[in-house]
Amino acid sequence: MSQLTEIVFLVEDDPDGGYTARALGESIFTEADDLKSLKIMVKDAVNCHFENLENRPKIIRLHIVKDEVFAL
Repeated sequence: MSQLTEIVFLVEDDPDGGYTARALGESIFTEADDLKSLKIMVKDAVNCHFENLENRPKIIRLHIVKDEVFAL
């Protein structure tokens, strides 16, 4: 199996407050109240998902998406 060097998470505001993070291309999802906590949760989720150190990505990239709505 080839080694994954980077994993990308799509980070969005949660309608109920806080943030959600969903990995692109992997079945990993987590959430937290703030971005600092989210980084810890994402790192923990990646470590749990990739138990084998050889297959674990070396870099986690957070792609933070902010929706902004305004009137014309």
